[in-house]
Amino acid sequence: MSFDSEWSQLKADAAERQSAHTRLNQLAADGGGGGGKDGAKASDLVVHQDDLGAVGHEAFVLHGALQKAADIAGAGANKDGVGSSMQAAKALSDHNFTMGDALSTTVSVWSSQVKTVLQMCAHISNHLDYSKKAHGNDDAQIAASLRNRDGSAVSVSEISTMVK
Repeated sequence: MSFDSEWSQLKADAAERQSAHTRLNQLAADGGGGGGKDGAKASDLVVHQDDLGAVGHEAFVLHGALQKAADIAGAGANKDGVGSSMQAAKALSDHNFTMGDALSTTVSVWSSQVKTVLQMCAHISNHLDYSKKAHGNDDAQIAASLRNRDGSAVSVSEISTMVK
């Protein structure tokens, strides 16, 4: 399907779905737009790139701090890399204390839970970094596509004719 035919089809589909024409010349003075039921202001999701960066940074900082502070499996590691908690579990088990197995299980469960939280922090940080970059690229692409050949902005009335 060529671009022109696909574009024509999309415009026709949009025209069929459009029951009322809206023309937006500027953002409302209160910084938001739209309305809810009975004229009440609708709660729109608004996220600024600075917000995304701050949340992503906090997730990154938490990841680093948690990785250092919550590593009980590797804390006090000997020359073989076995942490002091696991060394204590082995020593207790070697002396027939059932607490040794319980301590070993506790360290394993704790390590698993810490790894899960670390993965989530990394996922949040990486996803927000990606989202910030992707939306910035989308904005740049939209801005570039809404320019005339001479670089001037496409007028609102011209955009309106494109979607009719």
